[in-house]
Amino acid sequence: MAAGARLDYVAPWWTDWLHNFPHLDFSFKPVDATFRPEQGNYRQSLAVVACVGAAGLAASLLLLLLFWLCLRCRRGDAGPDAKRPRRSRCAARSAVVAGLVVCCAVGVGFYGNSEINDGTYRLTYSVVNANRTLSSIGDLSAACTGNAERGLERHLERLDEIFAPRPDYLQALRFMRLMADNVVRELAAVPDSGQADVNLTGVATRAAFLDYYRWLSYLLLLILDLLICLAAGLAMAKRARRLLIMIVASVVLSVILSWASLGASLAAAVATSDFCVSPDKFIVNQTADFLSADVAHYYLFCGPNAANPFQQSLTTCQRSLTTMQIQVQGLLQFSVPVFPTAERDLLGIQRLLNTSEFHLHRLTALLDCRGLHKDYLDALTGVCYDGVEGLLYLALFSLLAACALSAMLGAIFRAWTQMGSRDKEYDDTDEEDPFNPGARRPSSNPRRSNVHSFCSYTGSAGSQAGVYPPAPQAAVGVPPAPEYMNQSMLFGGSPRYENVPLIGRASPPPLYSPAMRTTYLSMSEAQSRHFGTDFQVSPPSPNAR
Repeated sequence: MAAGARLDYVAPWWTDWLHNFPHLDFSFKPVDATFRPEQGNYRQSLAVVACVGAAGLAASLLLLLLFWLCLRCRRGDAGPDAKRPRRSRCAARSAVVAGLVVCCAVGVGFYGNSEINDGTYRLTYSVVNANRTLSSIGDLSAACTGNAERGLERHLERLDEIFAPRPDYLQALRFMRLMADNVVRELAAVPDSGQADVNLTGVATRAAFLDYYRWLSYLLLLILDLLICLAAGLAMAKRARRLLIMIVASVVLSVILSWASLGASLAAAVATSDFCVSPDKFIVNQTADFLSADVAHYYLFCGPNAANPFQQSLTTCQRSLTTMQIQVQGLLQFSVPVFPTAERDLLGIQRLLNTSEFHLHRLTALLDCRGLHKDYLDALTGVCYDGVEGLLYLALFSLLAACALSAMLGAIFRAWTQMGSRDKEYDDTDEEDPFNPGARRPSSNPRRSNVHSFCSYTGSAGSQAGVYPPAPQAAVGVPPAPEYMNQSMLFGGSPRYENVPLIGRASPPPLYSPAMRTTYLSMSEAQSRHFGTDFQVSPPSPNAR
């Protein structure tokens, strides 16, 4: 029988591996790995397993502190006047790799969270079905007992008065009372499912309540990790210090929650694996108050050759009801012609017996082990397969997220120090170094910095005088450039065109006239005397505009 049950349910390999996990109490003494949550030393062993998360948190915080101190020491040894190296991309690449690892961990976490939710739903659904079956068993048993005790007794009392002159009929009634007592006594052997109903209802309600808030908490943690990755990339790209401060606080909170999640997931996985290795033993101990050992084994190890412990009681009830039916048929046949008033009560007894037989058939089907055993196997599958697998995935998510977020925090520290030295990097550039691309040099073309473009020429002398600054003083012995000649010579000293260069002006040249030809010839002679060469200024074409 046990071998047949083990073929139906086989514990997965990961539960065996977690069951063999070292169980130690607070004094580091070995503890029995049997699932006994009511004992203190077993709870201590689970607390020791949960301390793995606390140890990981302490190690990660210590490493981050040492890394930060190393950064501070390197920054102090460089000196305030030393040149800062160019900003390295190592911090950005480290943050990107850490963000990718966190995204992968979030995917694993979503899968694990969904697996646990599926396992809990399967558990609660199976428990509710088992609860419904036990409730039906209790209702049918109570209905049969009530028909035999109260409904049948009322009819028999009236028939005693009617059949008082006939002792043989009274003896048949006494025999029917004896059969009714047998039915009541045998139905009492069926266990009262009220206590089991209460226990199963509490288990299903508590499991659904806890899993809902567990699922919601992990969902918020997963979303927080994704937001941290996005915000960290944005802050490092924009070099926003205030946003980095908020991200550092969020990363520290997420690291603490991840390590705490790792410890809780490992402890829950170990405890659930201890239960899944031998669940029948724990259930037999928990149901010992209202179920006998043979009944519990019948439903837990429902083999093809398993003997139903209620079969004898059900058979006795069926025979008693059949005997009562025979007695009622005989009384209807022989007593009704003599006592017509007895027909109503005899038909009432017949209806009660038919109803009791129908309830008894349903009760026999519900007491069979196959229905409850199927619910039991579904519940074990949800807990030991989906549930433990989901806990392992959540533990993997917590480990990856905690390590990746710790690395991201180190990259943020590195980026912060680089952002602090960015101004000094540009302030320390050597302006005299011709090979330094950051050196500040004067412009090689002084005209380019003072070039002004005009869309239109207004012709206002005052406005033009305010637009252009005065020309710089020429050095001694250096002749002025030809394009900066005295404009008063060109235009006869007219104040309209004083201090207005021709180059870059958007207005058209003045019209050609004989007076302007004389001015151009004078300019040619002056230039020839100055440079010692024949320099001629070509007059503009008469048609030029």
